[in-house]
Amino acid sequence: MAEKVIPYKDKQGSKKEQVAEMFDNISHRYDFLNHFLSLGIDKLWRKKAVKILSEKSPKKILDVATGTADFAIESLKLNPEKIYGIDISEGMLAKGREKINKDSKQEIIELKKGDSENIPFEDESFDAITVAFGVRNFENLEKGLSEMKRVLKTGGRAVILEFSKPKAFPIKQLYNFYFHNLLPSIGKLVSKDASAYTYLPESVEAFPEGKDFEDILAKLNYRLLPSHPLMFGIATIYVVEK
Repeated sequence: MAEKVIPYKDKQGSKKEQVAEMFDNISHRYDFLNHFLSLGIDKLWRKKAVKILSEKSPKKILDVATGTADFAIESLKLNPEKIYGIDISEGMLAKGREKINKDSKQEIIELKKGDSENIPFEDESFDAITVAFGVRNFENLEKGLSEMKRVLKTGGRAVILEFSKPKAFPIKQLYNFYFHNLLPSIGKLVSKDASAYTYLPESVEAFPEGKDFEDILAKLNYRLLPSHPLMFGIATIYVVEK
């Protein structure tokens, strides 16, 4: 079995503990870096993912690994009654709450500290589940995906937005140079946490994307709908139903 990719190789602690620490460390610069390093394209990807949910008109939504709540805020366009966001990083949640309070949306969006592998809600609680760039940080991928399925209503839909690896020349070569050389340098400079932006390309490299990820979802008895590769395969939206 491949060695687990963790942010801080010189420290003890589980992947989960290290990922929480890492996001706490970079939370103050996360939004700026996220939008800067993706040239703002991540916002368009979330819009597309939310549009895929719109035909289901979900009233109750769970955003897993919500971070600073970008996906939860984007999901307001679906006019839901309630959105819950969970994350293991209190630093990220604090930034998310600032944005929600600024928009006066705290009645609709509620953020709470929570773990994808032990989601603090009852079975069949949600019409829809969203995750953006979070599943590759799960310590136990299958357990996290199973928990998502448990709290999703029968017939409910989940959209999972995650980085993937472009295959075509020259996008693959440009992407690899950017991801392995430029991104860690810029991330270190701005966030002051070198490990966080070294972990990012490593975690993407280790993630079972594309068909491999779809096979895991199928094994867990999700019903697969067509996936949507984005920007030459830099990211993918996976769509499943229970």
